[in-house]
Amino acid sequence: MLHYAVVFFVIALVAALFGFGGIAAGAAGIAKILFFVFVVLAVVTFLVGLMRR
Repeated sequence: MLHYAVVFFVIALVAALFGFGGIAAGAAGIAKILFFVFVVLAVVTFLVGLMRR
């Protein structure tokens, strides 16, 4: 379960790179939304993984 938290976090970092860095100017809004979605998913998955132990 913690593996998924790391995967979601890495995806969030990539979305932040595109959204906040201005690399993909046309998709910046979508990348910013995806960043926050995947950060929330990473935190929730991390917490669920800790509670299962």
